[in-house]
Amino acid sequence: MTSAEADRDASVHETAVLDHPHADGGDPTVLGDGATVRAGTVIYNDVVAGEGLQTGHNALVREYTTIGDDVLVGTNAVIDGRTDVGSHVSLQTNAYVPSHTEIGDRVFVGPAATLTNDPYPIRTSTDLAGPTLEDDASIGANATVLPGVTVGEGAFVAAGAVVTEDVPARTLAVGAPAVHRPLPDRLAGGNDLE
Repeated sequence: MTSAEADRDASVHETAVLDHPHADGGDPTVLGDGATVRAGTVIYNDVVAGEGLQTGHNALVREYTTIGDDVLVGTNAVIDGRTDVGSHVSLQTNAYVPSHTEIGDRVFVGPAATLTNDPYPIRTSTDLAGPTLEDDASIGANATVLPGVTVGEGAFVAAGAVVTEDVPARTLAVGAPAVHRPLPDRLAGGNDLE
């Protein structure tokens, strides 16, 4: 740990790196009360995390990221910077969150789910726009959410789905490309991540 600001209750493994520099310089990493940062994790400077942050091993959190309270960033998960993450969020193992993404409260992003921010990777110059995951959205394992897509409040994206257009609130998205279906009663209500 360098000049990072971590509460005295924080547990940071000796092989974790806080305050990794980026091209713009920046302010020290800030970790709230009760943070646990596991081995191999790298958190850049200009990251502010609330209370109860938990990382798996080898997680990566890039610069200009704000993280709420009680957030899990799983093993090998990546938050690629310039992203806002709400509270009570679970980013599971190998989840990828690109820059310019907005994640609300009580959001679940399953193992190996991939969010994207570039509609034509390296083919054309474009402004990057990550997805918006509204409160209580769930993204299943290995699902892909394309740039600029909004997954509405309480919506559920099934495992393996490829989401190419906005998913309305309290709707199920399933398939490749995803189609919308009514949310089954058993999936109604918010995510229990508190």
